[in-house]
Amino acid sequence: MIKLTNSAISKVSSMLNDSEDGKVLRVFIEPGGCSGFEYGMSVDFPKKTDKVGSCDGVSFAVDADSLEYLDGSEVHFDDGLTGKGFEIRNPNAQSTCGCGKSFH
Repeated sequence: MIKLTNSAISKVSSMLNDSEDGKVLRVFIEPGGCSGFEYGMSVDFPKKTDKVGSCDGVSFAVDADSLEYLDGSEVHFDDGLTGKGFEIRNPNAQSTCGCGKSFH
């Protein structure tokens, strides 16, 4: 399964507070980018076929196909001087593109 860092938990918690009850953070991959796959995230209702987990009260869902590539990954939120945004630290990625948005 995946994990969320404290900074990601804080950011996702505020996002979920502004959404409908029952929605979770969905983390997924899809074909694209210069390395083969791109990461994606959305706020969505979990599906029956999803793997659902939580970190410190923040719930998330990953579909079975994406979990094959994301298992053991860590979702981080960077709020630094060089930019804001989510980062997925994936130990399964064999290579990543220069911008870090896609992997193989």
